[in-house]
Amino acid sequence: MSRPLSKIAPEWWDYTTLDAEILQDAAQLTAHDLEQLSRPGFEVKMYDSLAELFVAEAMEYITSWQQSTPDNPVGLCGPIGPTEQLPLVARLVNDLNLSLKDAHFWGMDEWFLDGRAAPAEHPLSFARADRELCFDLIRPELVMPDENLHFPADIKTYEESWEGVRCAVMQGGQGEVKHWAFNDPVRREGEYSAAPPSPAQYRELGTRVVELHPLTLIQNARTSGGGNIPLVPTHAITVGPQQTWLAEKVSIWHPGHHDNPFGLRLTALMISKKIPDSSVPMSLLADHPNVQFHYYRGGIGTCETEMH
Repeated sequence: MSRPLSKIAPEWWDYTTLDAEILQDAAQLTAHDLEQLSRPGFEVKMYDSLAELFVAEAMEYITSWQQSTPDNPVGLCGPIGPTEQLPLVARLVNDLNLSLKDAHFWGMDEWFLDGRAAPAEHPLSFARADRELCFDLIRPELVMPDENLHFPADIKTYEESWEGVRCAVMQGGQGEVKHWAFNDPVRREGEYSAAPPSPAQYRELGTRVVELHPLTLIQNARTSGGGNIPLVPTHAITVGPQQTWLAEKVSIWHPGHHDNPFGLRLTALMISKKIPDSSVPMSLLADHPNVQFHYYRGGIGTCETEMH
């Protein structure tokens, strides 16, 4: 039986091509139900305030970097979206007098423009945001060396930077197309015209240039550009599943304003019940041995019909 066409963009795969029963089950989950989805290898954690959530997210940077030594360097891979934790990270590093000379950081992704990574001068540059919101705020005697800051401007160099450094945590948010980083669903064409890539095929992908799903363009215009879709690049460089599976833990943060109430439920259900499908890239984390979802309880919302 053929899968339905996407209701968002028929030439693409996405969550609207899933079996209707999965979608219905996700929509019916309550906040209490979400908490019950924890299983070995997948933990759901709840926070009663945004302040608590973002402090907890910032602390993952600190506890990861505290493990780093000259003989056993440790790093964290972090997102742009959410970003509220980044100034907190800088404050904690400064207040704890934590030297980052042996620590590492990987940026998850960067826009791709005119055949190369977006320069730091670009208003939407992720590397620029990481520096301005976090690393430029750390005292010079504490901040990590530039060579320990890894952004995916050059794919080969970026992938090589994962060799010999332990990634304690890969953090992420969740976009409306249910991606982590910019691991979006693929176009519905060629060998993927009848079905999206299998989980095993998608897992083989490394850091790469990707074409972004139309829903991702719309979301980034809404969250970062006042809705100005022409401002948003159509391609990006993103950390791949290969690097994701090098991380000891994948930690996803849901403040409630990046994805919607339905999306916050769908991916947790699919990971908990081990239903990986690359039309919902986040669901592939069902096969990772250590995943945590962190929710702001006040941002979970409901999927009830309500006219506005």
